[in-house]
Amino acid sequence: MAGAAGPGSSLILRPVATTPENKPTIAPIVGPDDERCFTDSGIEVKPVYDEGDLPAGLAEELGEPGGYPFTRGIHPEMYRSRRWTMRQYAGYASAKETNERFHYLIKHGSTGLSMAFDLPTQLGRDSDDPLCEGEVGRTGVAIDTIDDMRRVFDGIPLDEVSTSMTINAPAACLLLLYELVAEEQGVEPEQLRGTTQNDILKEYIARGNFIYTPEAAMRLTTDLFAYCRERVPRWNTISISGYHMREKGCSAVQEVGFTLANAIAYVQAAIDAGLDVDEFGPRLAFFFNGHNNVFQEVAKFRAARRMWARIMRERFGSQDPKSQTMRFHTQTGGVTLAAQQPENNIVRVALQGFAAVCGGTQSLHTNGFDEALALPSERAARIALRTQQILAHESGATDSVDPFAGSYFVESLTDQIEIGAQGLIDKIDELGGSVQCIPFIRAEVEESAWGYEERYRVKQDIVVGVNDYVSDEPDDVEILRVDPESERLQVERLAAFKSDRDAEAVQGRLEQLREVCGGAGNLMEPVRAALRDRCSIGEVCGVMREEFGEYKES
Repeated sequence: MAGAAGPGSSLILRPVATTPENKPTIAPIVGPDDERCFTDSGIEVKPVYDEGDLPAGLAEELGEPGGYPFTRGIHPEMYRSRRWTMRQYAGYASAKETNERFHYLIKHGSTGLSMAFDLPTQLGRDSDDPLCEGEVGRTGVAIDTIDDMRRVFDGIPLDEVSTSMTINAPAACLLLLYELVAEEQGVEPEQLRGTTQNDILKEYIARGNFIYTPEAAMRLTTDLFAYCRERVPRWNTISISGYHMREKGCSAVQEVGFTLANAIAYVQAAIDAGLDVDEFGPRLAFFFNGHNNVFQEVAKFRAARRMWARIMRERFGSQDPKSQTMRFHTQTGGVTLAAQQPENNIVRVALQGFAAVCGGTQSLHTNGFDEALALPSERAARIALRTQQILAHESGATDSVDPFAGSYFVESLTDQIEIGAQGLIDKIDELGGSVQCIPFIRAEVEESAWGYEERYRVKQDIVVGVNDYVSDEPDDVEILRVDPESERLQVERLAAFKSDRDAEAVQGRLEQLREVCGGAGNLMEPVRAALRDRCSIGEVCGVMREEFGEYKES
């Protein structure tokens, strides 16, 4: 990155040239006295914009709402006919506590559920695994068995709710448990609505919660595509996530470019596995971050939607408009939340939610103001949900489709984000695609993250309450504390579950799964049979871990 010193060296502030041929994707470090303004993507913001800043052929670039290239939104009337899903991310400790939080959110107006899992579950390990001591139920709910999934959704009719599950390496296991519990409720698979994140590439790039090698993980992903096409047709089989790369430190342009490059890899893998693009394309979903720069974020969503429509039509030959529409969930930026003066986060979240709504999101999670300190308390979760409801009913953002369309500034930003993101996709294509480019993308994200920290350090970027407008007064915030006793109780429940089953039948199911792992069959059926017959997630993932091998970071 021009203008930045490497880690460990002294910082040299100098002007950075910006040209169309060498468009940056990371803001330069120029110091607080430089008169220029940049977005985090290195887009220089002029004091005034006029019609000369509008892209050529603007009418064609915009299209009509609900029509190709979907710049203005995927529905003709957008929120005038249907609001976004208010989906608050929740889950902690045991299935019982998570079930109580779900009922609390539904009571207060949440229109969708979003399930957070603890670290052992995300890594396909049971709560009784010695490696998991101290982590059970900490960052989300512990799910080891079908019994846990039953408890989470006790009293919640699965034909009436839409559920998003933030799970990746063991995504197939969690979807299948959900389907099995729905079956026990008498709900048919074709009635189920929701999403499994199931985006393993971003785990290798930015988050680290992977299990298997990329090749094996991609097989599981495309097997889930095929399974849902036949059995769970309304389920979103993947939520291709730029969120976690933005949390790691990438810029808005990088978020779009790397997310779409990963999406290209998934589509190509599914086609290579024999699936038709218009059979699985309509069930692809996306997941983006919402940050504080309202104008850049609105432009980011519009650019991503337009780019995806063109990729699906021009690159993959999609004929179905539903395959070309980018449906996406937005979560406000966790990394933007400050532990200092945490109530300031309420304002940040409101701005980020406003940008997501003006950008046309289909689903939104607004963070609790206390999430830089702990999992959100009930009070913080209620304020976050009320923020969405105020946006829906009081802000005016829902009255008009694509309210920033035609803005000299926003249209210019939209065009520049598309140019920068396309340049990243071209580079990744040149290097062999996302699966081959994990180290390259990771390095780009890490460089951007370092740039963020340097701009904060020199006060080029101000974070209120952190590097300016600070206060020595302590903040009295009551935070949620997970009872450490919940881990012991979860391990005890798991022990009782494992002792009360047919050990021979369990072993037989695991051996059937092992056999399919070594062949070319779809893995979903043997995994489903194993979970139905009381195998645990750790046991199922353990077989695949042995057969496929574990991925080790270089």
